[in-house]
Amino acid sequence: MKQQLLHKVGDKERQVAEQEIREMQHEVRYDLRDFTIDYIVTKFRESFFYVPPYQREFIWPSTHKCRFVESVILGLPIPMMFVADMDDGRLEIVDGAQRIQTLEEFTNSDLRLEGLKRLKSLEGFVFSDLPIAQQRKFGTKALRVVVLEDSTTPELRQEVFDRVNTSGVRARASEVRRGALTGPFMDFVKKLANDKRFVELCPISDKMKKRREDEELVLRFFAYSDTYKDFRHDVDSFLDRYACEHRTAFEAKRLQSEFDSTMEFVEKHFPHGFAKGPGAQITPRVRFEAIAVGTNLALRLKQDLSPSDVHRWLASAEFEDHTTTHASNSGPRLRGRVEFVRDHLLGVEG
Repeated sequence: MKQQLLHKVGDKERQVAEQEIREMQHEVRYDLRDFTIDYIVTKFRESFFYVPPYQREFIWPSTHKCRFVESVILGLPIPMMFVADMDDGRLEIVDGAQRIQTLEEFTNSDLRLEGLKRLKSLEGFVFSDLPIAQQRKFGTKALRVVVLEDSTTPELRQEVFDRVNTSGVRARASEVRRGALTGPFMDFVKKLANDKRFVELCPISDKMKKRREDEELVLRFFAYSDTYKDFRHDVDSFLDRYACEHRTAFEAKRLQSEFDSTMEFVEKHFPHGFAKGPGAQITPRVRFEAIAVGTNLALRLKQDLSPSDVHRWLASAEFEDHTTTHASNSGPRLRGRVEFVRDHLLGVEG
């Protein structure tokens, strides 16, 4: 029955497809060129490189700009940029405006390097602070650029931009961390992510499990439980730092005990575990953080907790406000939600 429903492609249809493919392929003609950073920046200042209306606003945060500059200085591979020939001889930036503007900002000493992962000695530097030799080397680094011929239509340029910015699925920080910070601690996190009780209390879709969401939550539980007061706003850097510091040496016995105690307590006192309700397929991160970390903090202060009003404040508007995604990566918001649960479990809420 299934085979009868399949569409059979005939020779005529194949010929039509072949013709369409050839026509579309001829529409895209390009050249590969290597431009030095000095050339790119100079020509950008002269408006030789043109930012078209469909390009995004310059929205990279300072941390992203600094990471990009650090990658360039280190000589790491930089994704190719796309430009297109214009009738007036200029080059329209199809993809790469933010990178080019960052290079211009940095070489003009308007960008101060902060939060670097590798080049710690450059913290607080602007371009003019670099040794002269490094300034010259930075300027002569070559970046590869795809130059679309001027026969490329504006519609096709727009489509190239859309495809470049949507065709890939970026690796989540938890996936990158798992590969970059291998060792006993991440093995420990992985083991607990498969804990039977945790799996039952913390529903996660199969898709998100494949992207290591369960390991992300376990890592957040430990990092926030131990150092949540030090958190400011960059979650990925905060978690990377904690995982790196504990990569080979960590208190496995204590962490295991606190994890087990928290899971046991949540199972006993929270009707739906970390989820919002019965049958939930996902667990919001902010809700997990509030309940898991808040519970652990409370148990550290009083091991024989026996709350009687969890249902009341769990359904309150105040708890809902604490566990919305708005400003979820704010230090005060994180402290607010975990301490809300801690204090209500201890019976010392204000």
